[in-house]
Amino acid sequence: MSLRLSLLCRTGPWAFQSRSIVVPFRFVCVKTRQQNQTSEDTEMAATKATLVYTIYRALSYGLSPLLYLHLRWRKILGLEHQLRWPERLGRASLPRPPGQLLWFHAVSLGEGVAAIPVIKECIRKKPELNILMTTTTASAFEVIKNRLPCEVIYQFAPIDTPNAVDAFLGYWKPNAIVLVESELWPNLIMDASRKGITLALINARMSTKSFKRWSRPWLLPLISLMLSKFSMIIPLSTMQAVNFQLLLAPPSIIKSSGDLKFVVEEFVSEEEMRSIEDLKVQLACRKVWMASSIHKGEEEVILAVHEVLIQEHPDLVTIIVPRYTHHGQQIGHKLQKEGQYVALRSQGHKITPGTNIYVVDTLGELRHLYRITPIAVIGGSFLPGFTGHNISEAAAAGCAVLTGQHVGHFSSMISEMQQLNPLSVLQVSGQVELQEALEVVFRDKKVLEARREAAKQAYHCLSRGTVTRVWNLLDSQLLKHALS
Repeated sequence: MSLRLSLLCRTGPWAFQSRSIVVPFRFVCVKTRQQNQTSEDTEMAATKATLVYTIYRALSYGLSPLLYLHLRWRKILGLEHQLRWPERLGRASLPRPPGQLLWFHAVSLGEGVAAIPVIKECIRKKPELNILMTTTTASAFEVIKNRLPCEVIYQFAPIDTPNAVDAFLGYWKPNAIVLVESELWPNLIMDASRKGITLALINARMSTKSFKRWSRPWLLPLISLMLSKFSMIIPLSTMQAVNFQLLLAPPSIIKSSGDLKFVVEEFVSEEEMRSIEDLKVQLACRKVWMASSIHKGEEEVILAVHEVLIQEHPDLVTIIVPRYTHHGQQIGHKLQKEGQYVALRSQGHKITPGTNIYVVDTLGELRHLYRITPIAVIGGSFLPGFTGHNISEAAAAGCAVLTGQHVGHFSSMISEMQQLNPLSVLQVSGQVELQEALEVVFRDKKVLEARREAAKQAYHCLSRGTVTRVWNLLDSQLLKHALS
């Protein structure tokens, strides 16, 4: 049995004629069944997503009193801002100016700094638009507040409970929301969508751990529903774009622009500049290397390498910049008890001829400190479970860049730089390889200079035009609709 279908076929520039084709009836039935099955699957997924979100919303509502107590406890521990912590409950501390408002949100320091060039571009292109910036952590707040343009309103982001999110959105009434990297909170996204607020995700990424979690059968419908609420997603790499499509983000909303973390803006006060220059003078005629963004446990690797290197280079100074300031203080005090000649930056200690270890236990100075060292070893990468840190700031400063193997989503950044020049970044497997690599660059000035130049050239090549591309996409795909 077959069906005869009549088609209009084009035979000339403007002429059409009717033609018939014969299609097996069984094929039509199978195709219809497949379409019906797809429709049923879609409805089932939507039902499952709604159910999971309803459960999440109920739990986040029920746990609100405990989350409030948790915030109070974090305030006591110094992990929340002592005066502005109520902002985390959606209680604004500043007035909302009249007019249209664009909200940028980033979780912490790295993501917040990456968003600043885009915010500045937005102010240049649309000065009439109010800009609200939020972050989550107190450490990010202390640094970013001094780097944002004075026109920007800066607040802490609300926790993802129905009351906090509703209070925040109800007060600020943003026309559009730009989330940075991986800030995917169900209540925030679903409430914003219900209120007709346009959403975008820039420099979007999904860690391996998060990707596996969202890929579970009972969470996949929820993340798919959440991603469908965005007008645009700009992943930071091709691999991340694939991840978002595997999580069923609509392909039509996924755009490309480059990694914003390659864009390093210079911001340094006169006082900071004097301090850095003074440190540079203290380090003159000394061999120097820096281990930055060091996490707990990695100091053992760094100090073991230091002990070997100092045998060959007695004038060596190892600069250790822990990820968290309290960790730096712990390292400093431990070394002092062991009789080591160590200086702590927070104490204003000077580097004397007998000083071999300098611990930077302060915030917001890392990118400037890269200027005083020819070699940068990027931490958060030497122990299993770690996911690396941004290497572009060291590359921008012209450092020879080394890092470990556990780099998470920064693997795409490393890969891009190495493709441009294999000497731009060196990955080492652990203590022994790090020690050997450092011995080579300390021994051979030509190798050191080649690595420094390669890192700087790769950085400049990859950072060029990224902010403009992101802004153009935001303007055409987001603001054009949100502000009309």
